Amino acid sequence: MSHHKHKLDRQVENDLLRMTTFDAALVRVLATVGTSVHVPKGWAIMMEMTPADSAYILLQGNVEIRKSGEVRRTLGPGEVFGEIAVVDHRLRSASVVASTDVTALRVEGAALEALVDMNPAFADALHSSAASRLAAF
Repeated sequence: MSHHKHKLDRQVENDLLRMTTFDAALVRVLATVGTSVHVPKGWAIMMEMTPADSAYILLQGNVEIRKSGEVRRTLGPGEVFGEIAVVDHRLRSASVVASTDVTALRVEGAALEALVDMNPAFADALHSSAASRLAAF
């Protein structure tokens, strides 16, 4: 892992403020510790039953959540995915495939866990999205 100094990404900050309910302070941290990644349509971002090292916040495009090859739901901009396995320290419960070209903010597991510890509202948001998603499986 490269340990370059993190810098605030203004574009990401603006996107997150527009499409999530996260408060400005949290958005600023996410836009600083996260890395913007581009994923081509059809590519798997995460594979079911693999170890989790990061979570993602969708900035552009759509992803499909697949379980045993079946599409269970589609997520759009502003939604978080991959957080369940990181927060609960377990294998991925589903695969995530880009159904369009996607831009997402990748947040490393350690940074995510630090944020969850520091920010109860963020922790609650993650847990409620995780709970509703697990209920759907």
